[in-house]
Amino acid sequence: MNRTLRRAAWGALAILLAGYAAIHLMVWRHALARLADPPPRPADAALVLGNRAYKDGRPNPCMTGRVDAGVALAKAGAVRQLVFSGGVDHEDGRIEAEVMARHARSVGYAGSALLEDGSQSTRENLALSRAVLQAAGIHSVVVVTEPYHLWRAERLAHAGGFDRQFDVQFAAAPSSCWQTWGMAFKGALREPFAIVNNAMNGYLH
Repeated sequence: MNRTLRRAAWGALAILLAGYAAIHLMVWRHALARLADPPPRPADAALVLGNRAYKDGRPNPCMTGRVDAGVALAKAGAVRQLVFSGGVDHEDGRIEAEVMARHARSVGYAGSALLEDGSQSTRENLALSRAVLQAAGIHSVVVVTEPYHLWRAERLAHAGGFDRQFDVQFAAAPSSCWQTWGMAFKGALREPFAIVNNAMNGYLH
C-alpha cells in the first residue's frame, strides 16, 4: 500500500472513530440525565424491555435490574401493573418475558403481570407490546431499560409511533448492569453499533 492509500485509510479510520466516540458520548450523557430525572407522572403500566435471560448460568443482572426497576415503580405506586416484553432467548431457549415475570414474583411483586413473548429486538419489544397494552386498556406507559439503552429506545418509540399511541415516559434502571464498570462499559460500547444499524435499516428518524 503506497503512502497516499495509507493516509486515506488512516483518515477514514479516524473519521469512523470520531463518529463512534461522538455517539458513545451522546448515549452516556443521555443515560446520566435519565438517571437524574425519574418519570414525573403515575402511569397505567411499566413496560420492561427484554434482555438475555441468563449469563454464565445465572440470571442476567441486566435483565433482573430492569425487572427490579419496574417492581420498584409498582411498589412506589407509580404504575399499576407490569408488562414484560421479550421472546425466545436463542442462547438457552428460555422465553425472556417468562423469566422476567418469575423474577418479579421472586422479589415480592404480587400485582398484574402481562407478557409479550414474541419479540427479538428493542423495535419489536415496542411494536409487539402494543396489542397487549391495548387489550388491557392501558393508555399510559413507563418504558424501563438500562440507562445507556434509553436513547435508542426513545427514538425507536417515536419512529414507530409508539409514543403517539400511548402516553409514554421512560425510566432508567440503576442496576448492577449499569453500576458495575465492566458491564456498563461493554453495554455502552455496543450501543453505538446498534444505533448505526437501526439507522441504516430506517428504524430511526
